[in-house]
Amino acid sequence: MPKRVDHEERRTEIAEALVRVAGRCGLHAVGMRDVAAEAGVSLRLVQYYFQTKEKLLLYGLQHLTERFGERVTARVRAAGDDPGPRVVIEAVLKASLPTDEAGIGFHLVYTSYAILSVTDQALAGQPFTDDPAAAEDAVTGLLQQARQAHLTPPGMDARVEAIGLLAMAAGLGTSILVGHRTPESAAAVLDHHLDRLFPPRGGDAPPCKAKE
Repeated sequence: MPKRVDHEERRTEIAEALVRVAGRCGLHAVGMRDVAAEAGVSLRLVQYYFQTKEKLLLYGLQHLTERFGERVTARVRAAGDDPGPRVVIEAVLKASLPTDEAGIGFHLVYTSYAILSVTDQALAGQPFTDDPAAAEDAVTGLLQQARQAHLTPPGMDARVEAIGLLAMAAGLGTSILVGHRTPESAAAVLDHHLDRLFPPRGGDAPPCKAKE
């Protein structure tokens, strides 16, 4: 009896091959033949599942976004049952930093998608730009929750702060990749800005020293 093929699993294998090749050679240089060779399948099979390079690239982006979501979820779960908005925001920001193999691949390829979509009309017409907007909405929502719980300074603009944090994380990620700063220093910068947004509350403040 012939083995039953899991088509979604096969698509995922091809998408992961795309991400690996793009991480080594750059997304602009990736062809369907390269992906087929990396995945150990025929070019005809890649074409069967994706028809065009643009469809393959779009699926690869969706796969990359799903993997990023899994990284964020793992960080949040590691923080306990009720981590609070700051921990979740920190997980989103730091999961995008290229501090390990998965993070490096995510940052390299995701940035390449953004650049390629500027000049590739087929990619530009796809919902690529929805993903950054979704991240912005998520962080904004978390900051709004924190504001309502009086965890952030009064008058804090949740949307503006979310935009700034995400842009900062993206820029810090690039600076790590090109060797301008270490992952530790980049994480420290994010911590500094999160400390500004989430100052210690009354009970958390360090005790005052007694006068001599």
